[in-house]
Amino acid sequence: HVQLVESGGGSVQAGGSLRLSCAATGHRYNCVAWFRQASGKERERVAAISTGGGVTYYADSVKFRFTISQDNAKNTVDLQLNSLNSDDSAMYYCAAGTSGVRDHCGQSAAWYAYWGRGTQVTVS
Repeated sequence: HVQLVESGGGSVQAGGSLRLSCAATGHRYNCVAWFRQASGKERERVAAISTGGGVTYYADSVKFRFTISQDNAKNTVDLQLNSLNSDDSAMYYCAAGTSGVRDHCGQSAAWYAYWGRGTQVTVS
């Protein structure tokens, strides 16, 4: 059984930074992603990491601003958010899934079997 718990959200001014953390229990996954969903918009994947090979994926809108990383000792996957702007305001969710292809992480929300409850990020 996999459980994901997000932390680190909050309110920040434009140009500021936040660090989100996803604490994971269970080991039935090999890919962890961060999604976000703003009011009235679809859930989108912003970053993902394959837990075996450490391959990372980023949405174009966050590339070079956000960094996803894993801490195997703590069993966490963090998302560093820099140079935030109002378009980054959303509920951020951690998700985990299992790929049969090495270092592949699905793009769509439907690909991920496990989800956390989310943490809110507000940029003003």
